[in-house]
Amino acid sequence: MSIPAHGYPLAAAVSPRLHVIETVDSTNAKLLRDAFDDADGHPHLAALVTRDQTAGRGRLDRVWTTPPGSALAVSVLLRIEAVPVAARGWIPLIAGEAMRAAVRAQGDGLDVALKWPNDVLVGGLKISGILAEVMPGDPHAVVVGAGVNTAMTAAQLPVPTATSFAALNRRVDEDRLLADFLTGLRDGIAALAVGGAGMDDVRAKVAAACGTIDAEVSVTLPDETTLRGRAVRLDPDGRLVVDAAGTEHVVAAGDVVHVR
Repeated sequence: MSIPAHGYPLAAAVSPRLHVIETVDSTNAKLLRDAFDDADGHPHLAALVTRDQTAGRGRLDRVWTTPPGSALAVSVLLRIEAVPVAARGWIPLIAGEAMRAAVRAQGDGLDVALKWPNDVLVGGLKISGILAEVMPGDPHAVVVGAGVNTAMTAAQLPVPTATSFAALNRRVDEDRLLADFLTGLRDGIAALAVGGAGMDDVRAKVAAACGTIDAEVSVTLPDETTLRGRAVRLDPDGRLVVDAAGTEHVVAAGDVVHVR
């Protein structure tokens, strides 16, 4: 499926550089390369969009591939010089909340939640995943990539825990979705840079959207051990706090499964 003939005018009104490409290996990898080679031509919120990503990557080095035309892949460059280093752990969470809100805005009746740290679930099933990567050689530049299952049929879904707009019998306005996602990213990063009340707003918004909080979870940690308990809150750095048999554990990274 080719890109829309009319392009993405709503999204282009938010991003200073919206590059729409027919096919690409990985939107994150290409945007990282392009922004490194031409920094001046890639300002804050420069974005790359495709409907055909052939070698997408997810968290924990997972491969993310979809049939051409069945999903929307977007990567966004964030220039974060003004964001305090201590607050940058919230960037993936902000991206997840921005996509959650963008998916939710597609229509009434969608039960949309954020799964820590940045998956978007509809009715408990994954419709979008996000990967944030720091640009090599420039710690003040981050590329946030997101994949959204749009036209993927139920038969094309890779796992039983996934869903798509098509599988939900929903039509998606891709331009509106992109524009809402970009706007949420823009506003969230600005709030991080402001700090104070802006930071408080970010924390409250993410916590309110996070369906992981109060859920029973199983967390596979980086050392391959498993932590089971109830997710009780996010700490000031955006890490997940899990109560396991009365002892609280702070999780900075891990693969979370909602048990119920």
